[in-house]
Amino acid sequence: MPPFLSREDYFTAWSQWHGGTDPRASGVVRGWLTIAHTLARPLAGVPPLAVTLLGLAVAGAAVGPAAAGGPWLVLAGVLVGLSGLLDSLDGALAIAGGRAGRRGFVLDSAVDRLTEVAYALAFWAAGAPAWLAVAFGALCWFPDYLRARAGQAGVDETGAISVWERPTRVAMAGMTLGGAGVVSGVGLAELVVTAGAAVGVALGVVGTAQLGVQLRRALG
Repeated sequence: MPPFLSREDYFTAWSQWHGGTDPRASGVVRGWLTIAHTLARPLAGVPPLAVTLLGLAVAGAAVGPAAAGGPWLVLAGVLVGLSGLLDSLDGALAIAGGRAGRRGFVLDSAVDRLTEVAYALAFWAAGAPAWLAVAFGALCWFPDYLRARAGQAGVDETGAISVWERPTRVAMAGMTLGGAGVVSGVGLAELVVTAGAAVGVALGVVGTAQLGVQLRRALG
């Protein structure tokens, strides 16, 4: 088995797998990847695929507590956060452990999109309007779809990190559901879920606009 990369070498390798984007440029992304790298080191022998599939299962499991409402929303928020952590952990195991490959990269991206469907479903189950939950889910998908299509058009870089990257989406969904559970005793859960979904949509619009400007320049 190849030696496990140091954190800085992991950042460099991560950048190579993500179109040259430097994770050090964003405090949120840098911190998120640092946590994943720290947790991955003692688990270096675990297959990344197993962690990828576990993350998907955990994200799906968040929908049930979200539908149950009340204090169960706290559990839904915890499960969302855990799914995001597992998603980063599988990448750290693959990249820092020298086992990254194109097949795993594509599978991981597909699972990311499925977990974001689960987040949108959890919002809807917890009381957010259906149209808002759908908009939240769509804006989780759309930036990465744009990047993928730009890559097919010959753009070999993803550009600067926007305000709506994967860690932000996970944090927004998890904290919204967890916060709704905390205030459920005073009848504010649905309001918190709706407000959180709305803020996520607003960030998604801003992040997509940021990415659109970058891609427009890259595409000429």
